[in-house]
Amino acid sequence: MRHIFRLLLLCASGSFLLLTGCQTGRVAGGGPYHVTAYKPTDPSKVRVLVSLSKQNIYVMEGDRCLMAVACSVGISSKPTPKGNFKIYSKQEQKRSGSYGFSVQGNRVVPSTGGGSGRYVGYPMGYWCEFAPAYGFHQGFVHPYPRTHGCIRLHGEAAPKFFALVKIGTPVSIATTQPEDGSLASKVQRVDDSKTPDPPPAVMITSAAFEKPSGPLLQ
Repeated sequence: MRHIFRLLLLCASGSFLLLTGCQTGRVAGGGPYHVTAYKPTDPSKVRVLVSLSKQNIYVMEGDRCLMAVACSVGISSKPTPKGNFKIYSKQEQKRSGSYGFSVQGNRVVPSTGGGSGRYVGYPMGYWCEFAPAYGFHQGFVHPYPRTHGCIRLHGEAAPKFFALVKIGTPVSIATTQPEDGSLASKVQRVDDSKTPDPPPAVMITSAAFEKPSGPLLQ
């Protein structure tokens, strides 16, 4: 969800830490996160299943799993919506219109827009919107619900997910999915909870949108 950031200002340095927002992680906690995604035979048959209890995303083509990855979902007070949806908007380098940075000469400080300086929104790379103000996007992934409704994928996974889905791809979001029984144990877990944000000077540039280290689809 776009309105999802709580900013904690660190007055001594002017830097900040995003607590529950949609964040862009550079490296998964404990080392690189490797994701394999397979090219579909028929892109029109691709569908996305989200298991809220497992915090997993399964991208399927019929019974074939194209990609299975960990994700972060909404906290109990700001839950990810359940139901059946379709991807209806995609934007590779999306930025928030509500939370981000104010560039004031050589200083980059937290901002919600307005005031002095040039506003640059917080990066929400590889945005795939499935409901108004709710989408899949690149960010930190935690072992517990962390977002205000959006579904965050690790930096390696988000561009591959973006390549797999199209406008109109169906999305099912539920507490559990049938694939939990067969696929959940194979999903590599991620813990970005101790991974620091990149410097604000990086976050206002295109370098904030992480590219995959290998090929998109096998």
